[in-house]
Amino acid sequence: MQKMLIFANGAPNDGPMVRLALAASSDAAVVAADGGARVAWYYGRQVDTVIGDMDSLTEAELTKLEASGTVIKRYPQEKDETDLELTLSYAATAGATWIRIIGGLGDRFDQTLANVYLMALPQLIDLDVALVAGKQQLALIRAGEHQIEGQPGDTISLLPLGGDVQGITTTGMAYPLKNETLYFGPARGVSNVLSNEVGQVALTDGVLLVIHTIGRA
Repeated sequence: MQKMLIFANGAPNDGPMVRLALAASSDAAVVAADGGARVAWYYGRQVDTVIGDMDSLTEAELTKLEASGTVIKRYPQEKDETDLELTLSYAATAGATWIRIIGGLGDRFDQTLANVYLMALPQLIDLDVALVAGKQQLALIRAGEHQIEGQPGDTISLLPLGGDVQGITTTGMAYPLKNETLYFGPARGVSNVLSNEVGQVALTDGVLLVIHTIGRA
């Protein structure tokens, strides 16, 4: 497994889920999306590569990165992709199979929502990708069987992304689903609760956003 820790240019949002990701990635490559380098420094991580148009970093910060041996991949400011999208594409091309994104949430809701959508990029479909912030982890799952590891009492929300999600069966949760459909729009999948240390979610079609919150939300 090749691990990569990606720091986006949002708020650090420190918390227990972030600390779990950091503990699991001591041997990971560290890549920052532009100003995400500051988030990496906040957590005491050396940046291996920084990617983006560099409009969020000062010349002094760029000099600091260069002096520490960071590879700088600069793109034009006028482009179709966000810096985080470029960084995720780089991660897939570099062979990362386990990716955790820190700093992906911030004050701009458009950027936050776009960062969640980025996990649906085609090149990431077969990879273990999650966005972590505070006490939450966000990930997308598709057809198949999936495990959610946590503690009894953790909050699990299942939200359809981009359309209805069919054939959902859950076990190890307080409110089970049995071969059911969650429709895009209604909030039925919000605030389920783990009843065991491991819960299971299976589905037959669609894309499901799984939001795991440590403890009761």
